[in-house]
Amino acid sequence: MYNPFSLEGKTILVTGASSGIGQAVAIECSKMGAKLIITGRNLNRLNETFLQLKGEEHLKIIADLTNEDERKLLVEQLPIIDGLVNCAGISGHSLFSFLKKKEIEQMFDINYFSSLYLTQSVIKNKKIKRNSSIVFITSTSGIISSYIGGSLYSSTKGALNGMIKGLCVELAPKKIRVNSIMPSMIETPIMEGDALTKEDFEKDKEKYPLKRYGKPEEVAFAVIYLLSDASSWVTGSNLLIDGGRTASY
Repeated sequence: MYNPFSLEGKTILVTGASSGIGQAVAIECSKMGAKLIITGRNLNRLNETFLQLKGEEHLKIIADLTNEDERKLLVEQLPIIDGLVNCAGISGHSLFSFLKKKEIEQMFDINYFSSLYLTQSVIKNKKIKRNSSIVFITSTSGIISSYIGGSLYSSTKGALNGMIKGLCVELAPKKIRVNSIMPSMIETPIMEGDALTKEDFEKDKEKYPLKRYGKPEEVAFAVIYLLSDASSWVTGSNLLIDGGRTASY
């Protein structure tokens, strides 16, 4: 059966695959026929993802992407890939006046620099094919909007957006496409450590025309589109997935 969204024969590296969006991306890509290389910092949670992958010949590699030596070891173990999905990231809320240097550096290290250096290393070591796809999970925050206490988080996502725009132009001669997914609120474990209560979240959902937050697999479906041949003429784009939230500001 003809399916332009098929990932059969493609090898995909997914970072941050131990939970949340990264986990959903890995699982759904495997259902579409891809061979997965998944990476994350937590062995037990990465194993949970690995056991849910469909098909065979998948690979899991434990790595802290903020650590240069571990990034290098990860890239050395990689086969040649057809796609890279940068999902690793953290969230956080802190008023600008109270931001500490350690907090700033940690969020940029995880949300921005780890993806930058990993992507750079994959390209320089020729671990990604021509006619391939690189996808970043960014956010509506920092690109379209922000929130009180979100200046630091928004800064990391805005920085990724700037990198994506430049990178897509540089890699176009190699037919390597570079895009991002911009989700609004997604139901993930990141929300569990939030200072907001369940009632706060329920009230916030009312601001969305569809009256709910997104699901990790709904982001994964968009990632599949950007990895597949169906998006072969799409690069430098930020695909908005927000349940209509930005339309209702």
